[in-house]
Formats: sequence, C-alpha cells, structure tokens
Amino acid sequence: MAPDAATWGTAAGRAPASGATPDRLPVLASGCGRVETGAGKRLRNAQLPLAERLRPQVLDHFVGQSELVGPRGILRTLIEGDRIPSMILWGGPGLGKTTLARIIAHRTNSAFREMSAVTQNIADVKKVIEDARNLARLAGRRTILFLDEIHRFNKAQQDVFLPYLERGQIILIGATTENPSFRLNGALLSRCRVFRLEPLPDEGIAAIADRACRLKQEDAGLDAVGLDTDIATYIAGVSNGDARAAINVVDLAMNSLADGEALGLDCVRRALQRTHVVYGAEEHYDQISALHKSVRGGDANAALYWLGRMLQGGDDPVYIARRMVRMASEDIGLADSSALPLAVAALQACQAIGMPECDTILAHCAVYLARAPKSVESYKAFKRVKAVVGAEHPWPVPLHLRNAPTQLMKELGYAKGYKYNPDHEEPVEQAYLPEQIQHYDFFDDPR
Repeated sequence: MAPDAATWGTAAGRAPASGATPDRLPVLASGCGRVETGAGKRLRNAQLPLAERLRPQVLDHFVGQSELVGPRGILRTLIEGDRIPSMILWGGPGLGKTTLARIIAHRTNSAFREMSAVTQNIADVKKVIEDARNLARLAGRRTILFLDEIHRFNKAQQDVFLPYLERGQIILIGATTENPSFRLNGALLSRCRVFRLEPLPDEGIAAIADRACRLKQEDAGLDAVGLDTDIATYIAGVSNGDARAAINVVDLAMNSLADGEALGLDCVRRALQRTHVVYGAEEHYDQISALHKSVRGGDANAALYWLGRMLQGGDDPVYIARRMVRMASEDIGLADSSALPLAVAALQACQAIGMPECDTILAHCAVYLARAPKSVESYKAFKRVKAVVGAEHPWPVPLHLRNAPTQLMKELGYAKGYKYNPDHEEPVEQAYLPEQIQHYDFFDDPR
C-alpha cells in the first residue's frame, strides 16, 4: 500500500512503504503526521490542488530524469543510501525539483526543513541554520535545508551558507529555474553538486495528464476512463515537458465541462487559451524562432513585431536577450564583430533594469542585428568540427604542440621542434592538427 500521508516539515525517519500500484501516482494527504482514512481523507485530498495530489512520494513513481533517478542513477543511489550531498537542482518549472526534495524528506534520517526564497528572508534562513547547529551539537543529527527559488537571494546573501556547508552543519538543496553559473555564488557552487533536470518526455507528460483526468473523474463519481490518446498527446505536445502545466490544463478543462459533456480537444484548446499555456509552450518557441529568422533574413520590421509579441505574452526579457547573443555570433559573426558585444551589453542591461524599461534596449539590439551584414562562416566551420570530434578517435596532441613545464616532459619530447612564430619573419611551416586529420579544412564548404 502506498503511503497515506506525508509531513514535509520534518523527515519521516524511514523509507515509506513500497508497492503502490504503478499505474497510479500516490495521493498526498494534508495531515500533519496524522493518517486519515475513508471519507475524511478523500475530502481533504479533494481540497488540495490537483498537482499536489498527484505528486509522487517515492522514486519508483517519479516520471522522467531517468539518468538521475533511474535504476542506476546517481541521485537514486545517494537518496536510497541516505548519503545526501549539498546540491543544486536546476531545471524549468514542473520538472520535479520540489518533488525530489520531498522524496528525500521521506527517505532520510536527517531533519528536513523546507523554505522558499520568495517568501522568506535571510533572517529566517539564519534561524533555521542556528536550529541545525543546535541539533547537530545536542543530538548529532544532520539537517537538510531545501531552499526553493534559491536564485532569488543575491550572491552576497548566498554567502550566509558557506561557513555552515564548510563545517558540515547543514546540507543544502537549492532549487532554481535559472542557470546557476549566472545566478549563484561561485563559492556556493563549488560546495554543491549541480543536477540538471531535463524537460519530461512527451509520453511521460501524456501519462501524467491521463492520471490527472482519472483522478478528476473519480472525484466526480465517474468511471476513471482517462484521456483519449489524441487529447493526451496534444496536451503533452503543448506542455513543453512541464508536468504541472499539463495537470493544470486537465484540471481547468474538466472543471469547465457542462453536466454530461465529454472532454474533447476543443475544450482542451479553450483551457489552453485561458491559461496562456499555448503561449508558454508552442507559441513561445514559434515566436522566438520567428524573431531569429527575421533577424537572419535582415527584416528589422518583422523582428520588432515578434519581439513585441513575445514581451506582450510575458516572455522573460533576459531569455530573449540571451537568444540575441546567440544570433549575434551565429548569424552575423565575422561580418560585424561589434554585434556580439552589443548583444552582450543588451543582456546585461536587461538583467540590471528589467521590464518595462529594458524593452527599448531589446528593440535597439533586434534592429541592429537585423540590419547588420551576415556571416555564418565560423558557425558552420565549428559545426563541422563538432561532427568530426563526435565521430572520430580522440587523436593525441602532437608532441611539438604539448606543454613542457618539467624536465621529464622535455626529455619525453614534449614541445620538441616547436617553432615560435614571432621569432620568424616568414610564415612558419608547422602542423597544428593531429597527423591523422591534417588534411581536414573545416572552413571548406562541401557544397
């Protein structure tokens, strides 16, 4: 039987019972340490958000991230062995960051505290850390602190964790949707493992949407027949790997049904429009693609239009600016080397001032990139390099190009015969590629 209840504020102290049926995700109750059964439990469950009720409590019910939590996944091994290191869980919304942390809460013998950088401040964190120090000193028990949205604390605020991580007085699990390299303190990152969570596969999203539908049908006293395959596939396609988005679409679509009305594709599409999920998935990528192609095609007019559409739809201006940095290198490249620093400056400005002030900065950058001369020479050459590197043997560095900082290396022939170019007035005849691929010219377009 699957666990009936979970208390997230402290650890369960032991692994939950296993053996829940694999075709249905376990349902969470809202009790604080008290197990309910029967009608009372069903009523409390029905009052929880659907996504919370479908949240898995054990790794065997976790969808996606098989490389991390699959049968031989490193994170599964650490969780099952209760050898939890400090870590950063990085990935978009609805990928399972909070769920993984709460599964750890079920499994670990450590104390477990959950906080959010959105609603709590550094003073709150310091209080938890002080409690953790006392628990370690008096009872010899570790504390795991799960901090959601950790990137909301600035880099100076993140310093508060460092001495306690260094002394092993807390184990930090941070969750973030932002690239840790940009948003987290380097010293903090050096003390944490970073685990990247990938968007869920379409078949996983379809299965989750189907489970959500079955649970809603059970709540209504109907036969739990689930979703038609075409509807489940459609929801998966527009949810962009986000389980929560898929569940919310099912929830809204089924809540909007009239008595006796069957759930059809049109109803799902209406729900998508009301929740803006269509923009967040299909339209989001379609519009950034349209912006990129307008810039590549030199159409500043169209580039501004698609930029405006994305900003009106609520897209993150920093995301758009990052894509423009890519455009500056990929499509303009060597034809105008000033485009890249301009795009980087636009990105930094967006990060510094945000919306609505940064909209004109993005417009400035989009028009410049669209009107700039274009060159894909370096982009295509490097694509050919990646193809060769991925397909061929990793040939060793030629001896004359190797670093020779010690006498032993020099005796082994490292750097022997290397010609230092500035010492020669004429061009130097010298090979710089491994012997096996010296005939390759990555700039030679095979067309």
